[in-house]
Amino acid sequence: MPFVELDTSLPAERLPPGLAQTLCAAAADILGKPAERVNVTVRSGLPMVLSGSAEPCAQLVVSSIGVVGTAEQNQRHSSRFFDVLTAQLGLGPERIVIRFYPLEPWQIGKNRTVMTFL
Repeated sequence: MPFVELDTSLPAERLPPGLAQTLCAAAADILGKPAERVNVTVRSGLPMVLSGSAEPCAQLVVSSIGVVGTAEQNQRHSSRFFDVLTAQLGLGPERIVIRFYPLEPWQIGKNRTVMTFL
């Protein structure tokens, strides 16, 4: 059950229509998970500073069970997520940062239990 959270200083009107759905489909493909399991949040218009600059930027956080736990996995994922983000947001790769967090099944609650028991 991947969680994808995009924070950006870009105003909402500068984001392409359907960006959350686009990120959902991209994350499902990149991480090899069904789209029905991917959760996406997009927050725009945030006051942000990246690398000391307040120029338009974005941060992506990707959390998931089993697919973001190694440098090799995340190197492949990073490249593909950067392709999507630079195309969708019109930002250069130097204005985007991605953080990967591996999750354990017991850390995700769903249907009144945790993923361990589903």
